[in-house]
Amino acid sequence: MRYSSLVFMTLLSGIVLLGLLMLHAFTSSQGQEANLLHKAALVKQLRLTDLCLFTEARYTRHLSQADLNTAFQDHPLSMEHFPSGSFTQPNLPGITR
Repeated sequence: MRYSSLVFMTLLSGIVLLGLLMLHAFTSSQGQEANLLHKAALVKQLRLTDLCLFTEARYTRHLSQADLNTAFQDHPLSMEHFPSGSFTQPNLPGITR
């Protein structure tokens, strides 16, 4: 078998796999619409404010309610000891990125 045939078969199988994954995502998203509407109604009924992404520290749980110095409340030069603090930044009004 030539190398070009092997590359072509690998590329073709990748394209077929990508198509199957996209088909699965499309068909499963249609079935989840009622579930998403139910969850949206529950959020509205419970008056939830934010999505809780991390469970480690209070300044990473609710990003809209965090300030810049909360991570360093023990000491101004202390290092971040929660890994989730390195993934996000607080959402500060008036500051655009």
